[in-house]
Formats: sequence, C-alpha cells, structure tokens
Amino acid sequence: MATGYRLVGACLLAFAAGPLLIGCAPGPVDGTIQSAPSVVTFAGPTMGTRYSVKAVTPDAAERLEELQHEVDARLAEINRRMSTYDPESELSRFNQSESDDWFEVSPETAKVVAYALRISQDTDGRFDPTVGPVVNLWGFGPDGRRTEPPTDEQVQAALARIGYQSIEVRLDPPAIKKSRPDVYLDLSAIAKGYGVDAVSDLLAELGATASMVEIGGEVVCRGVKPDGQPWRIGVEKPDENGSTLQTVLELRDRSIATSGDYRNFFEEDGRRFSHTIDPATGRPVQHKLATVSVLAPSCMRADALATALLVMGPDEGYNWANENSVAALLIERTPEGFRERRTPAWDSLSEGDN
Repeated sequence: MATGYRLVGACLLAFAAGPLLIGCAPGPVDGTIQSAPSVVTFAGPTMGTRYSVKAVTPDAAERLEELQHEVDARLAEINRRMSTYDPESELSRFNQSESDDWFEVSPETAKVVAYALRISQDTDGRFDPTVGPVVNLWGFGPDGRRTEPPTDEQVQAALARIGYQSIEVRLDPPAIKKSRPDVYLDLSAIAKGYGVDAVSDLLAELGATASMVEIGGEVVCRGVKPDGQPWRIGVEKPDENGSTLQTVLELRDRSIATSGDYRNFFEEDGRRFSHTIDPATGRPVQHKLATVSVLAPSCMRADALATALLVMGPDEGYNWANENSVAALLIERTPEGFRERRTPAWDSLSEGDN
C-alpha cells in the first residue's frame, strides 16, 4: 500500500515522494500574498510532507495570518489522531494496546477507519489499512529505510498480522477494536486525502468562496478562481526526472489523487522494490503499472482508490475501475514507452470540467 508521493499542485511543490501535480499560478512561499486580488496563498509542513493553500476570500491580505493559523491547528489535530509517527496519537495508542475491547477514539478517527474498511471490502483487500507491519518491514514506514529486502521468514511473520477483517469500528459512541493484540492500523494511504478534504471544508466555513488545497500531492479544487476560470492541475509523466507532464486538467469541485511506484523505492542487484505493497503477498508490486490518478468527489476516496488500483495492476485495476465507474487514469510501462489508459468515467469528468 502506498504511503507518500511527490506531487505539485498549482505549481505548489509538495515535497513528498511520487507523481507530480502542477497548476497555473506562481508557487507560494510560506506567508506570502498572491498578487491577484482576493487570493491568499500559504504553505507549511504537515504529515511528513507539505501542504499548500490558495483561498479566494474577501480581505485576503488581512486574513492571511488567521487562515494559516486555523489550517495549521486543524492539520495538527488530525495528526494527533491518525499519525503512526506520533507515539501519543490515538492511532498509535490503539496499536500499542493489546486489548481486544473497544478503544475510544474521536468521531473523526472512527469515520476515517470506517471508510478505509469500506474501501477494503469493495476492493477485496487490495486496499488494507492493516498492511503497516509489512510496509515498515520493507523500510517505508516509521521504522526507517533499508537497503536490502527482508527474508522470506520475516515477510511471512509480518504477513500473518495483516487482515482488515481483524478491525471493527463503531460510530456511536466512536471506537475501534481489534481481534488480535498484534494488529497494527495504518491510515497513511487515506489520511492525507482526508486532511485535504478537512482543510477545504474549513476554508469554506471561514468564508472562502473558492480554494485549492494540496497535501503531499493530494488535491481538492473548490469553486473557481477570481477570474472565473477553473483550477488547472497537471499530472506528471512517471519518470524519475519529474520534468514532463502527462496531462493537464481544469477542475472545479473535484478531488484528484495519484499513486505511483517510481519515487519511493530501493534497489538491490538491479531489482527495484517500491513502497507500494500488495497486502496479499507482503511484497512490493512487480507489475508494469507506474501510476494511477483518480478523480472523485472527495480526496479521501480518490486517495484510497488510487492506492488500491495501483496494487491491482494494469489490467485488473483498469477493469475494476471501469466496472465500478471510477474515473481513473492508468499509466503503464511498455517496451515502446508509457501507455495511457483512461476509464470512460475519467474522460467524462475531465471533459466536463474543461
């Protein structure tokens, strides 16, 4: 399961590992005011990467400090609940617990866990929020990087701890539970998408009439820019130089997330091991699918589905997305170069936004 990607949204560098998004306006510097009237732009660190915000709001210059303070506080709150890097977060304390009783969490954490389990069921476990032990074993989690693959015995031991069916969730009162003490819940493949949604909603509550929010490359575009034009978001061609765009979209009231295998990996004896782990095998995927981008109403959904489709691979992923009316763009490596496949839902949505 993917854990982080390098993207650029609206020319905003996201400072993570993975595919790229790029937009139309000059990139922000922390605490700057966009030259266009009524647009405030700011950025900062979060979730081990960076966030970027463009918000259309009255009195933009006067509201910069207030808006950034509110966004920083909101993202810190989400981290305190769902980060596996913070040993005191709700999720970390749940992972440390060996009890199989209900573990009280915030309504927000319960909501995200419930949605993660729903995607797990819908994708037959291709997306699995309990895959963390294997991700950590391969050096792509909080335990730090490694330069050589784990042994077969280590993989099998970690794989024995995997299975979304071992997690239960209830929304009222909000709580989660596990059926075995060594279950490890990891929301890293869905939490950034949720964070983008949460910040976008917050900005609307604070009076922003439109916004573009990006965290580590996951993006929500709401409304239009002051000139009436939609936000322009581009998807990077999956080469390691990150200098070429595959396509450019004009989006309004839409989310996009991209998962890829070419930024976060290590090599041994000429063989590449990417951070995208198949929960069924406990090993990095070995197919030729390089990236998957998903358009969806919420970034939480786009984030999780992009990961699931990348795990499935080029044919199964495309067929599943097509059968389930998912707007997906899949880019596959072939001997002749990159091959692009778009689902009908992708063409419908991307053309409708242009």
